[in-house]
Amino acid sequence: MTILYLLIPLSLILLGLAVWAFFWAVKHDQFDDLEGPAHRILFDDENDLTAEQRAEHKKTSSQRTDSDEPEPPA
Repeated sequence: MTILYLLIPLSLILLGLAVWAFFWAVKHDQFDDLEGPAHRILFDDENDLTAEQRAEHKKTSSQRTDSDEPEPPA
């Protein structure tokens, strides 16, 4: 029974910390964009590049894939 004198205030303190952390997260805009990062990984970064940068990226990636292919057997 005496343990309740310790556990009840301790649980109220932990509850207060959880409520404070939630309101802090809301105030600091932690919940503004929940779906953005999940959708961002589905798209290439090429959308942010200029036309010249896209052409250079395709050129270097095609060179990389050509050199990575194994030699055909003779």
